[in-house]
Amino acid sequence: MVNEGDLVPDVVLEGMDGQTISPADFRGQKLVIYFYPKDDTPGCTTEAKDFSALAEAFEQAGTWVIGVSKDDAKKHRNFIDKHSLRVALASDTDGQVCAAFGTWVEKNMYGRQYMGIDRATFLIDRDGVVKRIWRKVKVGGHAEQVLAAARELT
Repeated sequence: MVNEGDLVPDVVLEGMDGQTISPADFRGQKLVIYFYPKDDTPGCTTEAKDFSALAEAFEQAGTWVIGVSKDDAKKHRNFIDKHSLRVALASDTDGQVCAAFGTWVEKNMYGRQYMGIDRATFLIDRDGVVKRIWRKVKVGGHAEQVLAAARELT
C-alpha cells in the first residue's frame, strides 16, 4: 500500500491506444492518478466529468490527470466519447497497479462481500513522491480539492 511520502510505485498501465503509461513517464511534472470502480456508472461518470471540467485548470497548474480502472481501452474510449471527457484514462485489467496502490480491496454491499476498486486519488510531485492521498473519496467537490492541492505544490 502506498502512503504519503512514498515514492510512487514503478508500475505500468495500458493507455488508450495500446501504449504503456508509467508514473515514471511524468517525472519533472506533477501527476494526479485517480482510481475509480467502473466506466459509465453514476459516481464514476460524475467524477470523470468533474476532473474533465477542470482539465484546463489542472494543465495551468502543470498537473497531468489520469483515471484508472480495470475496464479495457475499448470501454474507456466509449466512456470518453459518450461523455466528452477531457482526462486521460488507463487500464489496469490485471489489477497489479490497484494492488500496488492499495486500492484493490474487499467491499461489502447489501451483505455481499466482493473485491473491487476503492475510489482513491494520489497527488504526486515532480520528484515522484506521493504528496497527498484521498481514500474512500466522496465525489462531490473532490476534483476541486485535488486541484487546490496541486496548485499548492511547487
